[in-house]
Parts: sequence; structure tokens; C-alpha cells
Amino acid sequence: MKGFVSRALRGLMLIALLTTQSAAGADKFKVETVLQYLDQPWSMAFLPDGGLLVTQKTGDLLHINLKQQSFTVVKGTPESVVHGQGGLLDVILHPDFDTNHWVYLTFTQKKPDGYTTALARGQLQGDKLTGTKVLLSARAVSSEGRHFGSRLAFDDQGLLYMTIGDRGDRRNAQNLQSHAGKVLRLTEDGAAAPGNPFLNRAGALPEIFSYGHRNPQGLTYDSVSQRLWLHEHGPKGGDEVNLIQAGKNYGWPLVTYGKEYWGGTISEQTEAPGVEKPVWYWDPSIAPSGMAVYRGDMFPRWRGDLLVGALKFQLLARVEMNEARAQKEERSLQERKSRIRDVRVGPDGAVYVLTDGSNAELLRLSPAD
Repeated sequence: MKGFVSRALRGLMLIALLTTQSAAGADKFKVETVLQYLDQPWSMAFLPDGGLLVTQKTGDLLHINLKQQSFTVVKGTPESVVHGQGGLLDVILHPDFDTNHWVYLTFTQKKPDGYTTALARGQLQGDKLTGTKVLLSARAVSSEGRHFGSRLAFDDQGLLYMTIGDRGDRRNAQNLQSHAGKVLRLTEDGAAAPGNPFLNRAGALPEIFSYGHRNPQGLTYDSVSQRLWLHEHGPKGGDEVNLIQAGKNYGWPLVTYGKEYWGGTISEQTEAPGVEKPVWYWDPSIAPSGMAVYRGDMFPRWRGDLLVGALKFQLLARVEMNEARAQKEERSLQERKSRIRDVRVGPDGAVYVLTDGSNAELLRLSPAD
């Protein structure tokens, strides 16, 4: 096991230790601790049988049986490396997982001249990924340990979207010969998707779907509205929620609400012709990570709203939406003082949250009633 240590054996608990009540507007909910002592978890995916896959940045993919309160470490994962913010990152199931058992993972890959974000796929057979294959190694190689992205989402046509950060060099985001600072749209096999906006443009990489991104660590496709939502870290201020559309430029670093970490100006412009404006932004920065559109039954008032985790501000944000327009924000979980790495809506309609760090937890939010 690459990073999963013995303390996790003591920490696998179903609805254990702590139940609290929090309020988000008129909605009160209880917070249940489902798992403890996770080691730098990064993402999760619910399995059709009620199980759960959880990635840990350190390199382990955990297959968790929530009913039996047991787990296995899945063998056959791609060879990832921990480098700065990088490691084993996102996990997602193919839309036809019931028949093909394909699991997709993003991870940090060591290359001869640095590190990049890569995409792999394998078939889940029990506690093993078989036939694991790297589908794409991004043209985003750098010695930097920053801004790998990386989130995945499938649309209702079976196309796969993958985010990649600017890798610490903001010029990459506007360079169509680099995958850095981009959203890619791929087939299930990792090739450039038919109809991509730069597929036939000379001097542009065919996988690119949108560009001008800094470090997108939230991505979700809403099949009800058929909208692709993304959020990304700004620098000092200027975290954004964006509605992603084919071929659009989202501005980084030419247009931003953020400042340099030392306080200097990055750009005088917060909007410009040809640049998409964010639907919502945070200043000061909350350091967002993980995102979901709520479409469950437990919280009817939340339907269509965006749920966003925050690392720096240690909270869960609910951005209330009216179609594609953000109305207001409600915050919760601040009292736990936990960095939030990922948020998903479970098959039961509850909201599941992964906290960050070496003693992390999986939390379940459900109505207080």
C-alpha cells in the first residue's frame, strides 16, 4: 500500500463519533462522520452496489463497503508520484460502468523533464484494476509542483472533460499549444472528441475545449440543464465559478479579480471583449476544491444549486442558482475547522464531503429531521 497506513484500520466507522446540527438558511441538517483517519483523500465516486471509491493523494485507491464497514486497497492503479500539489487525484466511473466496469483516474506522472497531469483507465474487478492504461499524458510538463488541476466529468453524450491547471506558469493558459490552463474534451478512449472547437486549427491542440483557466479543482456536468460547471482557484482573491462552453476564453491571466499574493496587480481588467465573465467569484479567496450540482430529494430547496468545498476558509458553500445565474451564497461547516477537498451528492440524496489532510474524514449531510 502506497500511503494508506494502519491508523485507517481504526478509523473505518459507519455514522460514528459525532453528529451535529448545522443550518444553511432555512435548512437544518445533521453532520455524520462516516469514515476517519483517511490519508490525504482527494476524490470519491459512488459505485452502483452502494460502495465507494476514494483516491488518496499518496497513491492508494480505496474500495469501501459502507454497509459492511470494510475496505480494500485496489491494486493495479497507475504509477503516480507525490510532487507538491500532485499525486493520485480524481476518480470517476464510465457512464456504462455496469457493463464495462471502467474507472478513470487522473494523477501526477513523472516525465524525463518534469511532471505532468495524466489520465488512466482500468476495469474494476473486485479489488483490482485490470488492463490499466494511460490514455493521455498532458502536454503540460513542468518541474513545478503547482496547479495540476485535475477534475473529470462525463456529459450525456459519453464525452469526458478533464481540467488541467496552468502548472505555475500563467502564460500557459492562453497558449493553445499547451494543455496547461485548459479544459480538455475527450472520447472514452482519451482521444480528442469529434467536434472540438480547435480540432482543425493549425497551431492548436485538438483536445482543448476551453482555455484561460488558472487551476480548476471543481468540475461537474448537470444532466438536467446540460450545463458544464467549473470553479478554479484565483490568486489572492478572484476564485471563479464559470459556465464552460466550447472554444471560450475565460481570461486568465489577462482578466482577473485577483491580485498577486504579495499584493501587486496582475491585470487592471476584470472584464474584456471576447472573455467570458464568471457566474460567481470570491474575493477574498476561499480556495475552492470539489463541486457538485444538487439534484437529490433530501434537500428539495437546493435542487440546481452548486455545492463547493473550500480549503482556505474551511467551509461548504452553497451557491443558489436561478438557471445559469447565481443569486447568493450560504456557508456551513465552518465550526468544524476542516479544509474541504471534495463534495459529492450520493445516490441516497445526502451530501458527502471529504476533508483534507493526514487525519481526514468522510462526512454525510442529511436533513436534521
